[in-house]
Amino acid sequence: MSKTIGILGCGWLGTPLAENLLERKFQVLGTTTQSNKLPLLTAKGIKAFELYVAEDKISGDLNTFLTNLTVLIVNIPPKLRGPNPQNFTAKMQLLLKAIGALKLKVIFVSSTSVYGNVDGEVTEDTPPNPVTESGKQLLKAENLFRNTPNLDTTVVRFGGLIGPDRHPINHLSGKRDLTNGDEIINLIHIKDCIRMITLILENNWWNITINGVCPYHPTKKEYYTQEALKRGLQIPVYSQNSSKIYQKFIKSRNFPYYNEGFYTTIQ
Repeated sequence: MSKTIGILGCGWLGTPLAENLLERKFQVLGTTTQSNKLPLLTAKGIKAFELYVAEDKISGDLNTFLTNLTVLIVNIPPKLRGPNPQNFTAKMQLLLKAIGALKLKVIFVSSTSVYGNVDGEVTEDTPPNPVTESGKQLLKAENLFRNTPNLDTTVVRFGGLIGPDRHPINHLSGKRDLTNGDEIINLIHIKDCIRMITLILENNWWNITINGVCPYHPTKKEYYTQEALKRGLQIPVYSQNSSKIYQKFIKSRNFPYYNEGFYTTIQ
């Protein structure tokens, strides 16, 4: 396959992904919304572009970024929280209007939030039923890409993302009266996210959906207590929850290496 990959969104996940692909001799173009990050990306060997996808326009040189690409990785978070939430679906519609006539292979980075509240095992065959606004807009965006004829789109639905500088225990530490302690975790380490995307590229796994969640599912109370003790942090305190607890554990039927393919522990 062609070795030219474009990453739309070189942030927490996109930048180390680009570095990994460069090590594997791919040519990598990447975008950022911050001009001060351009020299940082360039120094890593990434051909960097300042590009911003809004609801009503795309700022930056999108045409040059897309030139000669055969694979586009769409890695833009919905950003529906905060004082200035945006319509993520509208942003993806605008992006597709710009790239829809091109013949591209696309990896769309999504989330397991599209499954909503469900009990038991969840695979790619489970019908999505999102309950959050983020999940609803991500699902709409997934379908927009899938239904664009010129694109071969693979959707990767990641669970909660963790890494060396990012872990839920850092903001859960010391909190009291948490009510979701009996729920189970569905997390994935950034290194395994990168490995999954790289395997998709190297094996040409197109026009499928793949769940990305580490096959380790203790309860939140068990897991975050253990993580707090390990780090010397205050243990989060969980109270009894009288409402319905959804024991959703997510696995992948479409990732051939699921049982042995997660190399980075989340423990």
